Amino acid sequence: MSENLKGKVALITGSTRGIGRAIAISMAEAGCNIVISSRRQDACDDLAAEINAQSDHVSALACAANIAEKEDLRRLTDATLQKWGRIDILICNAATNPYYGTMSGISDDAFRTILSNNILSNHWLVQFARPGMVEQRDGVIIVVSSIGGLRGSSVIGAYNISKAADMQLVRNLAMELGPYGIRVNCLAPGLIKTDFSKAIWNDAEKRRQHESLTPLRRIGEPADIAGAALFLASPASRFLTGQTIVVDGGATIVGL
Repeated sequence: MSENLKGKVALITGSTRGIGRAIAISMAEAGCNIVISSRRQDACDDLAAEINAQSDHVSALACAANIAEKEDLRRLTDATLQKWGRIDILICNAATNPYYGTMSGISDDAFRTILSNNILSNHWLVQFARPGMVEQRDGVIIVVSSIGGLRGSSVIGAYNISKAADMQLVRNLAMELGPYGIRVNCLAPGLIKTDFSKAIWNDAEKRRQHESLTPLRRIGEPADIAGAALFLASPASRFLTGQTIVVDGGATIVGL
């Protein structure tokens, strides 16, 4: 699989920690040139330097961008094209959830922020990357969603709505871009050991309860999602598009 990714260019948002970082490192190990992006330039610089120090065969570009700002995403795309002339793999990983509570209590501003950062930003980035992919008649787009998009919730409802919308965004894009040889798929992680979900896995009782209800009896690691991303980015998945791949240790198959 990795042999088929050598020399490819992969742009990954939210790639300085957690799932995004694991994906970036795995893609670099597979031979991809990497664009590291998050809100902090120093964090981007640190990971790019780490990747560049580990290999003479790949290169990492650090480019900070705020996914809430359309022009930041345009600049991110332009910087990638200026350095390498193309984008082969686009991974929309960055997302936010500034609110924890019921739908009746969420403010309009918080709801708009979630929808904008988790859906609209992905739409913007795809629109900036797609012309080059269409021209080369080849490309891979991966949106990192969540199993929350398949479930209801009384505390992260708005976040789940945004993640369900990402799944539909992927289906629409797969229809539009398939004729140009561009594949678009979605990853839906379950509980993964990242800062985003620390309130759950760092609580011994909550973690024990979750693991006891998960067929594989553990929570996920960022590397588990990186492996799935490598599969979707590679020719091994060349006949797969418009799909949401659930990576949750089996959590969503458990009945009452």
